[in-house]
Amino acid sequence: MDEFEAIYALVRTIPAGCVLSYGEVGDRVGARPRTVGRAMAHSAEEDQVPWHRVVGSDGTLRVARHSPVLAAEQRRRLEKEGIVFDSRGRVPISFFW
Repeated sequence: MDEFEAIYALVRTIPAGCVLSYGEVGDRVGARPRTVGRAMAHSAEEDQVPWHRVVGSDGTLRVARHSPVLAAEQRRRLEKEGIVFDSRGRVPISFFW
């Protein structure tokens, strides 16, 4: 299994309504957080990877740096799963898996 596939396999196990940070995903599969970010960016819809469940270690939606449209989509998906954002637009630690 290549590095991206290992990352995808782990991200697929994150339950709905929970998130993991890029760093935590990386730690669990032996990859760097940037590699996790690249894997999420390269995942295709048919890969069925819930990319929206991976956030910054402080609960920020890191994708917002690159695409406000994707950040809005990520937030929409997380809210649909029951995640409530704090007043700064971050996912509270209580939602980390």
